[in-house]
Amino acid sequence: MQVTMTVNGEELTREIEPRLLLVHFLRDTLGLTGTHWGCDTSNCGVCVVLMDGEPVKSCTVLAAMAGGHEIRTIESMEQEGVLDPVQQGFTEEHGLQCGFCTPGMIMTARALLDRNPHPSDAEIREAISGQICRCTGYTNIVKAIRWAAEHEAAAAPGS
Repeated sequence: MQVTMTVNGEELTREIEPRLLLVHFLRDTLGLTGTHWGCDTSNCGVCVVLMDGEPVKSCTVLAAMAGGHEIRTIESMEQEGVLDPVQQGFTEEHGLQCGFCTPGMIMTARALLDRNPHPSDAEIREAISGQICRCTGYTNIVKAIRWAAEHEAAAAPGS
């Protein structure tokens, strides 16, 4: 079947098998390997991308279901050599160790800050609760998202 969607700002059309998962479409068809594939059970959250601005586990979405939607992956975050504040926060606050869960965490954090620019630590923890990090204990991930929120607020016009 044919599917058309916008991925990282670019509209594209591809022939796919109806059963193809979005994670495999992104990784194998488009070569966007920043979206990781982890547990095979939709529990870990490493495959999170944004669909129309909302975080989704791309291992639970058929590529055909993404037709007509806007998909955003980790590859879209850095713009013209400048890291997104969430990416910078993960660097500044040491929010990653092995890095396997990091793309999904960053995409979830971006969606959170887009809808709630001043989240509490509890709201940050709730937002990332569908993702598993086996390395960090989450403390520095929460600090990284808090860093991004504070720096976005400081950079906003009228601050």
